[in-house]
Amino acid sequence: MRFITANLNGIRSAATKGFFDWLPQQQADAVGVQEVKAQHVDVDGKFCTHEKLKGHFHYAQKKGYSGVGLFTNEEPSELVTGIGVEEFDNEGRWIEKRFDKPGRKLSLISCYFPSGSSGPERQEAKFRFLAEIYPRLLELKAQREFILVADVNIAHKEIDLKNWKGNMKNSGFLPEERAWLTKLFADGKDGAGLVDVFRTLNDKPEQYTWWSNRGQAYAKNVGWRLDYHLATPGLAALAKREHIYTEKKFSDHAPLTIDYDFKL
Repeated sequence: MRFITANLNGIRSAATKGFFDWLPQQQADAVGVQEVKAQHVDVDGKFCTHEKLKGHFHYAQKKGYSGVGLFTNEEPSELVTGIGVEEFDNEGRWIEKRFDKPGRKLSLISCYFPSGSSGPERQEAKFRFLAEIYPRLLELKAQREFILVADVNIAHKEIDLKNWKGNMKNSGFLPEERAWLTKLFADGKDGAGLVDVFRTLNDKPEQYTWWSNRGQAYAKNVGWRLDYHLATPGLAALAKREHIYTEKKFSDHAPLTIDYDFKL
C-alpha cells in the first residue's frame, strides 16, 4: 500500500500548481491531505475523485481555514470525522476511514494539528489539542491498527529542522511540544508506543517537508520536518520505502510517500 500525505495550503491553490496532475502518476492507494481551506461546494465534483481514488473530507466551519481530506482506492467500512471535541471538530482536523475485515481492524487517518505560530492564544489551543488527542490515540491503539498521516506542526529533534538553535523558543520546537512527541513514541506505560515511520526508514539529516516562504528557505533547504506517518508498531514494521517529493512545489509543504507491505 502506497500512502501519501500532503499539506496543500489550499486545495484549489495546489490544484493550480499541478498537484492533481502529479497525483495519478504516483499510483497511490491512499492520500491524506491537510489545510484544504475549502468547503463542500468548492470540492464536490472537482477534487473529490481522481482515477481510482475517492475522497472524503472534514471541513472547518470557518471558510478558507484548516480542513482535512482522505482519498482511498477502497471504500471504507466506516467513516469517522472529528475527535469529539467541539472546539477542534469545528476546525475540521480529523478524518478516519476504517477498513475492517474478519480478524483485522484497520484505520487510515488524515489529521491537521493546530499551529501556534500566530500568537499565545493559538499556542494554548495547540496545547489543548495535544492534551485531547493523546488519550484518544491511546484508546484507538488499544482497539485497532492504524496509520495516521498529519501535519503535526512540531519538529521532534534537532535533526528535524535546519536552524534548531534559533528556534528553541518558537512554536513548533518548544520543549513541551517535543516532549509530547517523545512520549507519543515511547514504549511501555510511560508512552503511547506509536512509531515515527519515516525515521525508521531514513535517519539522515536535512529531510524536511516544510519551508518558510520568507527569503530563500526552499532554495537553500532551510526547512522543518513537520509532516508525519504515525503508526501502530505492527503496521510500522511493514514500511519499506519513503520519499519526500521536492521536484515541484505544490504548497509550502512537500508530499511525503511511504510504501507499506500490505493491502487494504
